[in-house]
Amino acid sequence: MSADSLALYVHWPFCVSKCPYCDFNSHVRDAIDQEAWRNALLADLAHEAQLLPGRRLTSIFFGGGTPSLMNPATVEALIAAATTHWPATDDIEITLEANPNSVEAARFADLAKAGVNRVSLGLQSFDDQALAFLERAHSALEGFAALETAQRHFRRVSFDLIYALPGDTEDRWSAMLAQALSLGTRHLSLYQLTIEPGTRFATMAARGEFEPLDSDAAAALYELTDAMTSAAGMPAYEISNHARRGQESRHNLTYWRYGDYAGIGPGAHGRRLGRRTVRHRKPENFLAAGIRDGHGIAEEAPLDAVQAADEALVMGLRLREGIDAQATADRFGLPGIVDWSRVDRLVASGHLTRDHTRIALTARGRLLLDHILGEIALVFEPRALAVG
Repeated sequence: MSADSLALYVHWPFCVSKCPYCDFNSHVRDAIDQEAWRNALLADLAHEAQLLPGRRLTSIFFGGGTPSLMNPATVEALIAAATTHWPATDDIEITLEANPNSVEAARFADLAKAGVNRVSLGLQSFDDQALAFLERAHSALEGFAALETAQRHFRRVSFDLIYALPGDTEDRWSAMLAQALSLGTRHLSLYQLTIEPGTRFATMAARGEFEPLDSDAAAALYELTDAMTSAAGMPAYEISNHARRGQESRHNLTYWRYGDYAGIGPGAHGRRLGRRTVRHRKPENFLAAGIRDGHGIAEEAPLDAVQAADEALVMGLRLREGIDAQATADRFGLPGIVDWSRVDRLVASGHLTRDHTRIALTARGRLLLDHILGEIALVFEPRALAVG
C-alpha cells in the first residue's frame, strides 16, 4: 500500500426492510428520488476530492443498506466521477454489496456494464428456516440462482453466511460450509450471529423469545470454520474473511492496514490526512446538509497520535498477517504501542506469534481478540497526548 493510494467508500442507506440483526445505518423509505441522490453523492464526492489531490484510487466499495437497489446509472456516474477526480490503478477493485432477490439480481448485467467488477452477495444461509429467522427477503433457491447470475456477470464474487444461530450444531454448520466451499467463489465472509444493542434481535433475546447460542458452542463452530476453510485453501486472512491467495478484498485491506479512505453518503466514516470524518446518518439530514454546505459531513476532527496508533493496532490484529507494532509506533511518533513483556507471555501461552516486532494472533488467540488487545496495548498518561 503506497503513501498516495486511496480507497473510496460510498454508502447507500436504503433497504426494502430492516433485518432484525442489523445495526448498520439502513432505512426503509416508500420512495427514493434517484436523481436527487445521485446529485447529492456526486457533490459529497467532489468535496472529498478537493481535499485529497494527487492520490491514486485503488478501490471503490458500494455498501449499505442495499446498494444493489441503486439505479445502475447512479453507480456508473459515481465511478466515472471518482476515476476523474483521482487516477485509478490498472487493477482497481470496484465492489458492490447485493441482496439475492430476483429484482436485484436482474440488475447485475447493468451494474457490470457500469463498471462494478466484484460483488459481495448477502446469501446469509442456504436453509429456508434460518432465512425466515433472519427475516431475509429471499429463499435459498433464489440465493443459489442469484449466485449463478453473479458469477456469470462479475469477475470476482464473494458471499456472506451467518452462523452460530440459536440451536446451530457442528454437523449442521459443517454441511452448509462444505456446500459453500464447493460453489466456486474465491472469497467468503463468514460471520457469527452477534446480538447487537439497539437491534430487534436484542429486544427479542431480552424478552426470552429466543436463546442465543452459548459462547463455548460458538467457539467450537469458529474453530471448525478455521479448520475447514484452511483445508480447502481459503484460510481466514481476517477474523471473518476467507480467500484464496490473491483474492482478498483489497478495499477492506486498506481499512485493516490503516490506510486513508474517503467515505461519502449517509453515516459514512472516512479517514484522511490524520483526520476522521463522519457524515450525517439520517438520509434527510444528509440531503439537507448537501444543499446547505455542499457536503454531508456532520463531524470532522483530527486523530491524535495515541488514538490513531490504538486504532491501527485494533485493525491490524484482525489480520492473519498481524501488525508491525514498532513500525506503527514510529509512524505516529510514539515510543511504542504494546507492552512487550505481555506480548511475550501471550506468545508463550500460544495466543500470539512474534517475529521481531511483528505480532499476530494464533487461531486460539483470534477467539480472544478483545481480551488480548486489553492486555498488550500500552496506556498513555493524559499528559503524553500533548507531546509533539
